[in-house]
Amino acid sequence: MSDAHTVVLVEGASDRSALEALALRRGRNLAAEGISLVAMGGATNIGAHLARWGPPGRDLRLAGLCDVGEEGGFRRHLERAGLGADLQRSGLEALGFFVCVADLEDELIRALGAAAVERVIDAAGELGSFRTLQKQPAWRAGSTHDQLRRFMGSGSGRKIRYSGSLVAALDLDRVPRPLDMLLTHLVRG
Repeated sequence: MSDAHTVVLVEGASDRSALEALALRRGRNLAAEGISLVAMGGATNIGAHLARWGPPGRDLRLAGLCDVGEEGGFRRHLERAGLGADLQRSGLEALGFFVCVADLEDELIRALGAAAVERVIDAAGELGSFRTLQKQPAWRAGSTHDQLRRFMGSGSGRKIRYSGSLVAALDLDRVPRPLDMLLTHLVRG
């Protein structure tokens, strides 16, 4: 972190893993560029991280990624840190903070399509576990997309294990907008 001039705040380790994987696929070494990815251990920790890395702390350039459900909290904390006023989505993006529709897993599943995600799960040897989830009464009538989101969110560490693999399976022309925009924003810095 001592060489970092930019800190990218993400909710968790799966978000960090996905960004690292996408950067590598695009031939970027974020650490060498002075960019540090910080998994905050949950969106509710944004205030503490802004105090540490933002204007009250080290005053580094900031960027980030959050789920749509956390957008309001990010907005309020960024405003309290003096990084904007009455921020709307466009204001967040101008600061370098991008919002995932639902969450990152939702973005990746939509970008890949259910069949491609199932192939990734199969390659990891967990297709049987996914099929078991699909047969459960609570999930039987749901869409494959929703079943895949639930599968990614269940099981210890599953989001982290799959985030890099899902990014690796992406066609680089179909990168989810928040990930694409975040990496593009980081180039401009």
